[in-house]
Amino acid sequence: MQAQRILNYLREIAVNNNREWYYEHKDEYDAIRKDFNAGIAKAIGQIADFDPSIAHLTVKDCTYRFNRDTRFSPDKSPYKRHLGAYISARGKKSLHGGYYIHLEPGHCMLAVGTYWLPTNILTSCRHEIMANIDAWRAIVENKTFLSFFGRPGEGSTGHEGGEYEMSSPKGFGIMHLKTAPSGFPRDYEFIEYLRMKDYCCWKCVPDTFFEDDHWLGEMAKVFKVGKPMMDFINNVVDDYE
Repeated sequence: MQAQRILNYLREIAVNNNREWYYEHKDEYDAIRKDFNAGIAKAIGQIADFDPSIAHLTVKDCTYRFNRDTRFSPDKSPYKRHLGAYISARGKKSLHGGYYIHLEPGHCMLAVGTYWLPTNILTSCRHEIMANIDAWRAIVENKTFLSFFGRPGEGSTGHEGGEYEMSSPKGFGIMHLKTAPSGFPRDYEFIEYLRMKDYCCWKCVPDTFFEDDHWLGEMAKVFKVGKPMMDFINNVVDDYE
């Protein structure tokens, strides 16, 4: 990808977030969107090498409209300030976990897993973790996983009902309960895994990361490390879909 061209456009739209500027620069948007889509097509092919379940996906299955939904937001600016793709075997609107690619100036990121599960599914995930805690710990406490993503809560300051922010270049879980979830023992030895409100691991990357095609191999390394955790959670999520 011509990542710097994409990011330059996103910087411009962030400070000129109005329809007049957008249409005046529509040719540039079309060019960077085409380039981004081509990069995502290559990413799908790269991921399919180790996760054939996503091989059937098209770019359209994984990408989003650039227009923002402003109906319930105090921010009425019409356009997003990033480009993102969610590569999930069951589609971008599914709860089934997947791989996320995010381009935004100063906030580029790769992520694996699922975010904001409904309470009933989240509860089932917590029970599954407790019932198979040794298998779960083998996945998320091995040296490679920890070096890529860390432990729950180390990279985020988010809590239920509040805003969150990425306070680290890596993280495991974005939103966390302050206490044990209802119905679960507060003194459980591995309560940090039950307090999580999402099972998503993520890694920030520099703005130079996506330039050319060198990023595809590095992306694959990150996603391969996060995949076993995602598969564990998907085994629960898929029972509800």
